Amino acid sequence: MPVSSEPDLFGAAAAGDEAPSDSVLPPLAVRMRPRSLDEVRGQSDVLRVGSPLRRLIEGSGGRAGPVSAILWGPPGTGKTTLAHLVASAAGRDFVELSAITAGVKDVRAVMEQAARNRDLYEKQTVLFLDEIHRFTKAQQDALLPGVENRQVILVAATTENPSFSVIAPLLSRSVLITLTSLSDNEIRDVVEAALTAPEGLGAAYTLDDDAREHIVRVSGGDARRALTALEAAAGVAEDLRGIRGDDQPTTISLPAVEQAMAHAAVRYDRAGDQHYDVASALIKSMRGSDVDAALHYLARMLEAGEDPRFIARRIVIAASEDVGMGDPTALQTAIAALHAVAQIGMPEARIILAQAVVHNALAPKSNASYLAINAAIADVRAGKGGAVPAHLRGSGYAGAARLGHGDGYRYAHDEPDGVAEQQYLPDDLQGTTDYYRPTDRGFEARLQERWKWLRSRLGRP
Repeated sequence: MPVSSEPDLFGAAAAGDEAPSDSVLPPLAVRMRPRSLDEVRGQSDVLRVGSPLRRLIEGSGGRAGPVSAILWGPPGTGKTTLAHLVASAAGRDFVELSAITAGVKDVRAVMEQAARNRDLYEKQTVLFLDEIHRFTKAQQDALLPGVENRQVILVAATTENPSFSVIAPLLSRSVLITLTSLSDNEIRDVVEAALTAPEGLGAAYTLDDDAREHIVRVSGGDARRALTALEAAAGVAEDLRGIRGDDQPTTISLPAVEQAMAHAAVRYDRAGDQHYDVASALIKSMRGSDVDAALHYLARMLEAGEDPRFIARRIVIAASEDVGMGDPTALQTAIAALHAVAQIGMPEARIILAQAVVHNALAPKSNASYLAINAAIADVRAGKGGAVPAHLRGSGYAGAARLGHGDGYRYAHDEPDGVAEQQYLPDDLQGTTDYYRPTDRGFEARLQERWKWLRSRLGRP
């Protein structure tokens, strides 16, 4: 049961201390872990003044005691850091367990020790439980007495939705705090701080602009991933530099970052022309039924860190605009993908998006619905379309019958074939309009005969 001590809470040497040798030097992400709220990047919403998490970290007094918290968010958003900051307030003891290796016995041992610390020394214990979603219901039940009686301040971290992965009694005794991925600018700040901080790389390296942007892009809002990439790239840069015999800073170039991450830089600007060019190429490749090209552009967007929800929305549009009634199930697949991506996220979302892209690319194509609504809108904008025929007007309000609304309306379900022949279009469009014309491709080809029969049955030319 690992317990971190107060003096070396973050595993980093204090400013001015002699740096440890390479054999014991903690990872850069650990050395750069914020030691105060002022050093935390991102999460401004949940750390605002007066918020439950900030009060917990600052050890605010008053009659309201500390509340246990469940931190939910993607990797690298500061869950472990915030737990350490909670422990640092008011001289609390800090115990860290991982749900991967800990069991009920470990939890009970922590509770017993926490009760002794509270009763004998009036000292609170913070229990940081990482990946709580891996705990079974019985294991989570073992936490309840200690949380209920405040034997411990539980700070639990999870990357999965607590509504599904944490038992309701534990949720009700804790505040749920949702963390978000860091923005690109916040990741840049993290990288820049690591380059210059004494506990980081200590200004021994310079970072080329394109190398920095590649780290930012590939990190996907994960500060730990960004710092790990920077540290690995620094090692590669040392190897590339060789023994030069001077004390000038070593330059970390884009090739060094690519080699360190085994991840080539994707030429893609999410805010510029390439964003729209690659997205356009994806749509046109699906429309053109080239499944390999469509998957290529999908991969480029994903590897560049494009928001998978943006990609999913484009696929939904294409499923209706370009596939349409050629294969109505393509829209069902696309909408399912849109919802699944929002719930699951990367990296698994790539599989769902790929399925939707393949479905769109291989489906028979029809833009008949797309052309039909555009033609109808064009007529409306041109001022066409007179009054609604009287028999189609609403008759469910006082005075409607006096105005003749609904008179002569034929209820389609009363007809033997379920089709009622009567005028539906306004007078000026009657007999002149055919917005929708089905193609002879895919499912729509099966609609042609019914479409022709319906027009004849309704007295349309």
